[in-house]
Amino acid sequence: MTSRWLPLPGVRRPSLCAVWVTTAALFLPLAAQAETDWPQWRGIHRDGTVETAGWPETLDHLELLWRVPLDKGYPGPIVTADRVFVAETENGETEIVRALDRQSGAELWRTSWPGKGKVPFFAARNGDWIRSTPAFDGKTLYVGGMNELLVALDGATGQERWRVDFPAAFETKVPDFGFSSSPLVDGGAVYAQAANSLVKLDAATGEVIWRVLASEGGAMSSGAFSSPTFAELHGQRQLLVQTRTTLHGIDPATGNSLWQHDVPSFRGMNILTPTVHGNGIFTSTHRNASYFYRLDPSEGGMKAVEAWTHKAHAYMSSPIRVGDHAYVHLGNGRLTAIDLRTGESAWTTTERFGSYWSMAAGNDKILGLAEDGKLYLVRANPDQFELLSTREVSEQETWGHLAVAGDEVFVRELKAIAAYRWHRQPQEGDAPSAQDGTAAD
Repeated sequence: MTSRWLPLPGVRRPSLCAVWVTTAALFLPLAAQAETDWPQWRGIHRDGTVETAGWPETLDHLELLWRVPLDKGYPGPIVTADRVFVAETENGETEIVRALDRQSGAELWRTSWPGKGKVPFFAARNGDWIRSTPAFDGKTLYVGGMNELLVALDGATGQERWRVDFPAAFETKVPDFGFSSSPLVDGGAVYAQAANSLVKLDAATGEVIWRVLASEGGAMSSGAFSSPTFAELHGQRQLLVQTRTTLHGIDPATGNSLWQHDVPSFRGMNILTPTVHGNGIFTSTHRNASYFYRLDPSEGGMKAVEAWTHKAHAYMSSPIRVGDHAYVHLGNGRLTAIDLRTGESAWTTTERFGSYWSMAAGNDKILGLAEDGKLYLVRANPDQFELLSTREVSEQETWGHLAVAGDEVFVRELKAIAAYRWHRQPQEGDAPSAQDGTAAD
């Protein structure tokens, strides 16, 4: 592995006080990080939602701050108070992680390791470069490489803290699609769907604490596409894990199964991250349907019951929940709003909007980045589809998940990372704020 630190050109040495403030901000624990950060897959809450005073009504004022060329990669960017982390694959053989200055895009450090992957022939057009979005706990960046290698890097310097080679450790094959799931960091532990299982590791050392849900693997069950998240159901906090065929609730302390339910799947293509609503879970699978599983208390634990099914089905796009509705980008490219209480459609568009959306929600608005480089702003209106604004932000493919941090939007292009500022128009009753676009740039 190589690592180097690069000073910012033309920047004066900061005072000791400034160094202390910057370091303190960098080392904030995940739960305490500000809404101006995007520390993991789908943001702080891991559900795409952002706490905000309000987003603009248009993308017309979207301003490009900087753009940095990269090698190919699908991981979404990780955004902290002062830097942006990105991952890429160079020449199909070397995986690279970079830290960029959030303000200027200047490179702070980079590190690399061998990472040659090979996906099945039918997926080759979408490449065999790095996929997993890293996770950052305020101190350490956890990066999943194509060959199911999990590497922990010091966020300040890029120095390696530890690494785990899952296939070597558990004598499993590298999944056909590589390490596609994104790690989850919480309470001093890292959770990874790897080695055809769910593994909990000590975040400080990489030591394995437990491994559960182990399977033999195979073409339809090897590896994972969905990413684990946390849910509180009937007052019990638990890991929500969707494998390629089954939905599980797992006790994070012990790894014990609290409940499970089979999810219909086409060739194991359960890809999106499920959505929690009340004491139930919404998911949608490729070429099947959408499902809502209600969790009921039962003797000795909980039981998952299929509450309703909807014929519409998603593919890769994880839905956004606003209020009682899930807003879903479907496998046919259309958008739909589904009432999670009843399973009834509120509306479905006739127009198609690309093959994939990564989405974020702020109050009553949804920002969606399509894979064709178009950015959409939609009102989360259960009564009707309401497209507010559209903007082309890239001529390249944009499969990486977008990041929204404060008044900035970060777009991972196939071979670049771009940072934008969007200006929210002041609303009546607002206090003056630099994020409102009222301050001089």
